[in-house]
Amino acid sequence: MIESLIEYDKELFLFLNNLGNTTWDGFWLAYTNKVNWIPFYLLLLFVMFKKYNRRVFLIIVVMAILMVAFTDQVTNLFKDGFERLRPCREEGVMEHMRFIAVRCGKYGFFSGHSSNSMAVAVFVGLLLKPYYKYLVFLLLFWAALMAYSRIYVGVHYPLDIICGMIFGALSGFMFYKLKGYAENRFTSS
Repeated sequence: MIESLIEYDKELFLFLNNLGNTTWDGFWLAYTNKVNWIPFYLLLLFVMFKKYNRRVFLIIVVMAILMVAFTDQVTNLFKDGFERLRPCREEGVMEHMRFIAVRCGKYGFFSGHSSNSMAVAVFVGLLLKPYYKYLVFLLLFWAALMAYSRIYVGVHYPLDIICGMIFGALSGFMFYKLKGYAENRFTSS
């Protein structure tokens, strides 16, 4: 059963990865680069700064930092624990794929890009939902594209990104709830 699932995962990866072409390579390389999203993150922080009082905003910033650190560290534990090779390192796959990423790490289960972007999307989407009803859907779409970018550039299998997205969504929701707890605890006068 597991072997069949892994084989389907490889086939789906090769199909999706080989849909790419040189016309779109630059776009997806830019999209998947975390540094390019710093202005976006700063904009989200600015919007939350304007919508929440300073004490609550400080709690949000602390929770966001803890959330990203948490998702990163758990992702690394999974990668080192499962030791699933990335497609760009796996014999029988790397010969048939398009690899356009800047580098190829060793292990890929599960995707840190997927988990972090989904955690941010859920966390921020829930925080801003009272003010911007549909923002959460735009953020989820942004996170899904981030996840797909990892297949496009050749560094993750579909199961890597699906599991990363699920873990990220759960993390984002958990830290949203923790923010509510911290807000009740530290802002009640």
